[in-house]
Amino acid sequence: MRNIKKFLKPVLILVFTVTFLSCKNNKTEKTEPEEAKAMDTTSAVAVFEPFKVIVIKHKVADYEKWRKGYDAHDSMRMAYGITHHIVGRGIDDANMIVVINKFNDVQKAKDFSVLPNLKDVMKKAGVTGKPEFSYYDVIRNDSTKIDQKDRLMVSHRVKDFDAWLKVYDAEGTAKRMEEGLIDRGMARSIDDPNMVALVFAVTDIKKAKASMTSEAKKKLMMDAGVEGAPQMFFYKIVD
Repeated sequence: MRNIKKFLKPVLILVFTVTFLSCKNNKTEKTEPEEAKAMDTTSAVAVFEPFKVIVIKHKVADYEKWRKGYDAHDSMRMAYGITHHIVGRGIDDANMIVVINKFNDVQKAKDFSVLPNLKDVMKKAGVTGKPEFSYYDVIRNDSTKIDQKDRLMVSHRVKDFDAWLKVYDAEGTAKRMEEGLIDRGMARSIDDPNMVALVFAVTDIKKAKASMTSEAKKKLMMDAGVEGAPQMFFYKIVD
């Protein structure tokens, strides 16, 4: 009996040790995936969701007078599902205004643009000439805060959007930054998907203007399938 005890003692110690180590390993294996999962969660990046905008461009006789009328009309815009986004003033002509507002319902936005009341409000606010209304799906947008308030909006029609996009992306953001331009947004017209609008933050207006009117840029646009001369508008965001 004493010999059996002597034999069992080391066996039991061995079994206990193996069991302990096994439990410890299992605990480690369960903990590591949980820690990895937590790290993945903290490093998750928000996914961009496309949105719609109405772009209104017109000239005013006096900005301050127009702005009061615009702000007073906010409730009417909201009634049609339109919310304020950006107001910009032309850099070459401060009385040339661009308004970019968000909306959800295309038909409501278009109904808003033809309201007789809107024409009266614009006239009283000092809008001169016929306002331009455009409706876009924003497919790229960089909303990170930057110090630059100067912007360039470029709009043009392309033969084939996918073919144009390949050339645009191949040119690259680094190249455009060398030209004083920082990519901020890209949109396609709701009425004509081959009509494209681009928005850039401008770090150097002189460089940006020289680049956009250069023969190299004209050739690049032609190779990308741009039809006609692009419309360019330099403006400063006021809010």
